[in-house]
Amino acid sequence: MFTISGATAFADLSLLLMRVMLAFVFGTSGYSHLTKPKERAASIGMSVPFTVFLGAAEMAGSIALVTGFLAQWAALGLILIMLGAIYMKAVKWHTGFWGEKSSGWNYEVLLIAMNLVIVTMGPGRYSL
Repeated sequence: MFTISGATAFADLSLLLMRVMLAFVFGTSGYSHLTKPKERAASIGMSVPFTVFLGAAEMAGSIALVTGFLAQWAALGLILIMLGAIYMKAVKWHTGFWGEKSSGWNYEVLLIAMNLVIVTMGPGRYSL
């Protein structure tokens, strides 16, 4: 097997970068759900209370990911949120993997894969 010599020395830094990127994506989404719950509820076809809950869960998950505290549990929760998003897009809205105008569920699959790395590898050394 070919490996890049010394690349594993950057594993903890890579995990930190992945956690920060995931926290940014979910944090901005959660912030939008919390600050514009009526608009976001209408756009995702959910109730306002559920949209607020979703926003709070995304924000809490983001904080856990960025700090590394309970990051594996947060990543697992965010995977569940993404599975719900895929269900909505694929089953209820009949959107294909790529969708129209970037509305597919390919983005959610990537976020699941990134969170799965955190679930299986842990947050790395750079965490609380």
